[in-house]
Amino acid sequence: MYTKKRKKISFDFRILLFYFWFFFFLGIFSIFFIFYAASKGYLGTLPSTKDIENPTMEVGSEVYDSNGILLGKFFSENRTLITYKKLPKNLINALIAKEDIRFKYHSGIDAKSLLRAIFSLGKKGGGSTISQQLAKLLFTGPSAKNKLQRMHQKLLEWVMAIELEKRYTKEEIITMYYNKFDFLYNAKGIETAAHTYFNKTASELNLGECATLVGMLENPSLYNPKIYPYRAKKQRNLVLSQMKKYDLLNEYKYKEELKKPVKINFKMQKKDFELLTYYGEFLKKEIQEALNDHEKETGQKLNLYSSGLKIYTSIDEKMQDYAEKAVKKHLSKLQILFNSSQKKNKNAPFLNITPEKTNRIFLSAMRRTQLYQYLKQKGMTEEKIIKELKKPKPTKIFTWNGSQKVLMSPWDFIRYQKSIIQAGMLSIEPYTGYIKAWVGGIDFNYFQYDHVAKTKRQVGSVFKPILYAAAIKELHYNPCTKISNEKFHIGKWSPRNSNGKYGGHLTLKDGLALSVNTISARLIAQITPGPVIDLAKRMGVESMIPEHPSIALGSSDLTLYEMTGAFNTFTNYGNYVKPSILVRIEDKYGKIIKERIDISIRKVFSEEVAYIMLKLMEGVVQYGTAKRLHKYNFILENIAGKTGTTNENSDGWFIGMIPNLTTGVWVGWEDRFAHFENIKLGQGANMALPIWAYYMKSLYKDTSLVYHEKLFFHKPKNSKYNWDQCEENKNNNEENNFKDFLDFDESLNTENPLDYDK
Repeated sequence: MYTKKRKKISFDFRILLFYFWFFFFLGIFSIFFIFYAASKGYLGTLPSTKDIENPTMEVGSEVYDSNGILLGKFFSENRTLITYKKLPKNLINALIAKEDIRFKYHSGIDAKSLLRAIFSLGKKGGGSTISQQLAKLLFTGPSAKNKLQRMHQKLLEWVMAIELEKRYTKEEIITMYYNKFDFLYNAKGIETAAHTYFNKTASELNLGECATLVGMLENPSLYNPKIYPYRAKKQRNLVLSQMKKYDLLNEYKYKEELKKPVKINFKMQKKDFELLTYYGEFLKKEIQEALNDHEKETGQKLNLYSSGLKIYTSIDEKMQDYAEKAVKKHLSKLQILFNSSQKKNKNAPFLNITPEKTNRIFLSAMRRTQLYQYLKQKGMTEEKIIKELKKPKPTKIFTWNGSQKVLMSPWDFIRYQKSIIQAGMLSIEPYTGYIKAWVGGIDFNYFQYDHVAKTKRQVGSVFKPILYAAAIKELHYNPCTKISNEKFHIGKWSPRNSNGKYGGHLTLKDGLALSVNTISARLIAQITPGPVIDLAKRMGVESMIPEHPSIALGSSDLTLYEMTGAFNTFTNYGNYVKPSILVRIEDKYGKIIKERIDISIRKVFSEEVAYIMLKLMEGVVQYGTAKRLHKYNFILENIAGKTGTTNENSDGWFIGMIPNLTTGVWVGWEDRFAHFENIKLGQGANMALPIWAYYMKSLYKDTSLVYHEKLFFHKPKNSKYNWDQCEENKNNNEENNFKDFLDFDESLNTENPLDYDK
């Protein structure tokens, strides 16, 4: 009986043993099968070999000025890549101690850590190695909330970790991990994180800072030193404890570091962010055209936001700064005068329109606001929306002394915004067409619309040099050619001189210097608009110009970019070069993708015509509508320019040229109905010219730049024109003495507004 019982136990044991080994090998086989299925992509799509060997690491493109100074970035992820050699030893040790102490010895999966995590249900730490965490960052993404989906992700991460270990060294894996991790606040990667949280490079991080950032790897939000400093300190101390535990930190340093608080120097540095500036869109367009050409030639597709390009521009940071300061210096004073003039204006900031029209302008602006559109979507009627938008709310507004918080209704905010004087400024190097400074507005944080390349406004008398150049080119006139100053009309169009004085004759030089409308009208009548329009187009004007004689007085709506580029044709002795910012593009390896070597030049007119025009415009500065440059103590030889003023003083223009720089300035308001009431304040010589003067003074004072008053416009070889002879004729001819018949108020420096049939 005992024997039978023993046999039965032995039989049961063998059955049990059989099932044990059966399920054991079944488990092993299942694990291998699952790994095999996962590795072959049967359990979900795996990254391709190409993706593994070239993992996605989006790096923004850096933009540099002409002297190699970083201006900003274009990016989808704010990341700066760092090499392993630049990672501090403490940063590497802290990572290994906290996340994966056997990192140097395993091949992607740490079996010991994995079993510990399984049996402790994660209470004694996770089982993910650094390689697995990198696989998650690169390929699987955020953890799924569903447990089955998360298990599936884990399987893929195991497979990808092994694949990463096959292809990369341990150093490369650590470097990729640090470069890929998102530390929040738009700080992608360790280098950007070091800048953001401690305002230093990663290589400069001390022990405590390294431990703080490594502590964030577990949960960058929960252990963020900016949001939760107490938690961040506890997490930092945990990292330090792990380093001590594994002999990566001695007892003395450990205790010393524990005493220290977590100190951050949080700074979202301007240069770490996207290049938010007025010329950004123009530059992006130039870059994209170059990248498209590169793709056609090589088949390689590069992305401005993620390919880590280095973009070199013609912008000079110093000149840009001088230009912005010049705009602020003048407009802050001009704003005070405008605000003072509006105190009794119930329709402020507009003049000469009805309150009803003002209301329509405000309504139109209001309907474009996000708040209006949000309330509209909620089903509110326009009447209720308007009532809501007229309620005062805490509002941040622009002032010339910095932003201020005030109590103001959205309706009054629109009125306030429209009262602010706006400006555009562009500075071009003549021979290359390179743009050295671009001020598209007064403050990009409040006013994003670019007044250089986008705003089209009437150009006024600043268009007249193009007309005069056409007369010299087509009719072979010279500066001494005399034109009648009698009243003149073409059909219903009867241009008037601003002072109402007519009679006698004026030379072309005096006609342009004093911006006399009758002279311009007679010239357009003789040439006809066609050749003038053709010349303007060849000088870079792309906007539509109506074939009407009123274009002689600047009735066309053009951009500052177009007009400054056209004037640069004079400075460049008859050669048009399209103004450009982009100089060179390099890929992340330093290979040149695009370099502007051959500058496209279009011959528009002869050196002789250009030189004559420059000398004519010197007269504008020396004794004409721009003569108030005298008060800024310039040596007025070899400075050429032209002012412009439009109907009702809505726009003020000045484009000034020295031998190696062409600079255009426009000043006005968002709406043409906002303007000064009198021409003394509203003319181009008062609105725009002082900005040019302040800017040029700054350039002349800076000895590191190449702009000074000793430069001169060179006279073409074999030039037939003798200026002294013309001056002699003028002095000896009473009929041509403009002071006898033209009431030109020297104190006001008045210029004629436009006068044409609308």
